[in-house]
Amino acid sequence: MFRLIGNPGTGSAIVEAALALSGLPYETEMLDLWQPGPERDRLFQLNPLGQVPVLILPDGSVMTESAAMVLHIIDLAPDAGLAPKPGSATRPAFLRWLIFLVASIYPTFTYGDDPSRYVNEQEGRDELRAVTDAERQRAWRQIETSIAGPWMLGSERSALDLYVWAMVNWRPRRDWFRSYCPRLAQIADAVDAEPRLAAVKAENWPAA
Repeated sequence: MFRLIGNPGTGSAIVEAALALSGLPYETEMLDLWQPGPERDRLFQLNPLGQVPVLILPDGSVMTESAAMVLHIIDLAPDAGLAPKPGSATRPAFLRWLIFLVASIYPTFTYGDDPSRYVNEQEGRDELRAVTDAERQRAWRQIETSIAGPWMLGSERSALDLYVWAMVNWRPRRDWFRSYCPRLAQIADAVDAEPRLAAVKAENWPAA
């Protein structure tokens, strides 16, 4: 049994969705990330960076980093439709965009969500927030103009689409995507319609 440590509406939703589609047995434990206390202390014991998701493997070992978790799930459930098989024509694109999402877009939230962790002056905090927001939008537009749809890899749904599905709920929010990145908005809408993810959606975005 896998145990996913997360927080509703965060990146743990991506791994939770991958687990739900994989068919692997798992349970979730949602912690309060934002208030000091036992739950936050537990998170830092599991991951010194204090970030979710954290995945506790069946043997009790701890895994961090969403992309590593997703790739591990793909290894264990290769027929779940989460990634092209090694050697397939779309495998390089899958790996490229997976790393792009976690290396180019995800850090804009890491540094921009709470600039006070990195900058002392309010003016600098405001600038860091604005710069990371603008860089994120630029990166999303790059993806938008590089894909044809209906999925990130064309006709083939993959775990990449789970990242899109979760991240359109973050800044700049889904209405922005509908206006400026309609292909990505359509991906999110299509993943929304997957019945196997209904419980994941209810846990993470109950009002969506």
